[in-house]
Amino acid sequence: MMQRRLFIRYVLGSLAAGLSLDAALNAASAQEKVARKAPPVPRDKPAQRPAPKPVAPAVLVLDPGHGGRDPGAIGVSGTHEKDITLSICLQIRDILKSRRDIKVVLTRDNDEYLTLPSRVSVAHKHNADLFISIHADAAPNRSARGLSAYSRSDRASDSFASTLAERENRVDGVYGLDLRGTDKETAAILLDLARRHNHNASLGAKRRIVNGIGNRVQLLDNPMRSANFAVLRSPRIPSVLIETGFLTNPQDERILRDAKSRALLARHLADQIAPVTLDLREA
Repeated sequence: MMQRRLFIRYVLGSLAAGLSLDAALNAASAQEKVARKAPPVPRDKPAQRPAPKPVAPAVLVLDPGHGGRDPGAIGVSGTHEKDITLSICLQIRDILKSRRDIKVVLTRDNDEYLTLPSRVSVAHKHNADLFISIHADAAPNRSARGLSAYSRSDRASDSFASTLAERENRVDGVYGLDLRGTDKETAAILLDLARRHNHNASLGAKRRIVNGIGNRVQLLDNPMRSANFAVLRSPRIPSVLIETGFLTNPQDERILRDAKSRALLARHLADQIAPVTLDLREA
C-alpha cells in the first residue's frame, strides 16, 4: 500500500511538472522497481521490561488456644474452648487459602497440646507479619459476654484483663529476640526499641480488627484491653489475642456451639485480619 501511494504521488507530481503521461508513467515505474529492490529499513525493537520479581505473601499465624490435655474453659453445657478455637482458626484458614498474597499458618491443626513458647516459635519460624491467638475463655463473671481483643502490656488495663492473663499464662520469658553476644547496655536499648515498635503495631492491629468487626458481632464492654499475656510477649512480631466470647456466659456459649454462627464469625474475622496482615508486611 505504501509503495502504491508513492507511485501515484510521483505520477501526479510529474504531470504537474509538465511531463507527458507516458514519460511520467515510465519514470514512476522505474522508481517503483528501485524501491522494491531497496532493503527494508530495520525498525528498532521495543525495549523489553524486566519481569517483575514475585512478591512473597504476607504471613499470618493463627494460634488456636489450648488443646490436647488442656481443654481451656469449659462452658455450662460442656463446650471445650480448645474445640471452639480450633474450629474458628481452621475456617479462617479455609476462607483465605485461595489468596496468593497471604499465607496462613496454624500453630496446631488438631487436638494437640502446645506450650506457650512453642506457639510463639511457630510465628518466628515462619517470620510472621501478624500473630493472632484465638480464645473463648471463662470470664471473671457470668454476665460478661461478647468479643474483645488484647494487646500486651506489663500493666493490665483493668482487673478483668489481668484475671484473664493470669489464667492463660503458664510460662514467663521473652521470645524471639536473640541478643546473645550483645553487651547489656546495647541489648537493653535494642530490646526497648523492639518492644516499642511492636507495641504500637499490636495496638494498631487490635484497634482495626475491633473497629472493623464491631458492627457485625456482639462486643464486650470496653472491647479493647491489654494485659501481660505470655503468648503476646514476642518483641519481634505484632501480636493480638482475641476472645471470641466467653463460655461462662450461656448466650455466648450457645453462639459458639452453633456451626453456622462460628462460620459467620470466622468470615468476619478473616475480613478484618487479612488487610491488617498485608499492611503490617508493608510497614
